[in-house]
Amino acid sequence: MEIYHFTKESGKKISAFQSDFIMSRTIQTTKGAHIGCMHLEENGLIGYHQAVTPQLLLVVSGEGFVSTDRDEYVKVQPGEAVFWKKDEWHETKTDKGLTAIVIESEELNPAAFMPRKDT
Repeated sequence: MEIYHFTKESGKKISAFQSDFIMSRTIQTTKGAHIGCMHLEENGLIGYHQAVTPQLLLVVSGEGFVSTDRDEYVKVQPGEAVFWKKDEWHETKTDKGLTAIVIESEELNPAAFMPRKDT
């Protein structure tokens, strides 16, 4: 399991086309990708399972805890992205609720775009 940042501070200012915003890039693929939004309510759980394909979980609101071994959990919050490799066992849980975008694809390389969180 690897954790990355996609916070405003890790982004770059975009001014093309008279724009004025910060873009925090997260991933790029040339192969197919499944992208969805997960809404975990209070005491929500994404049960312990093996990743069928590489997965990137982008926390956009709330907070929760992620684990690969169910013994040690790491707190995650908005602006953090969790990456699991194919076949890696993992679980996500929350006490207060959590909303996240999930990206699944055979070719994910979050290190190409986001700084890695020091753990």
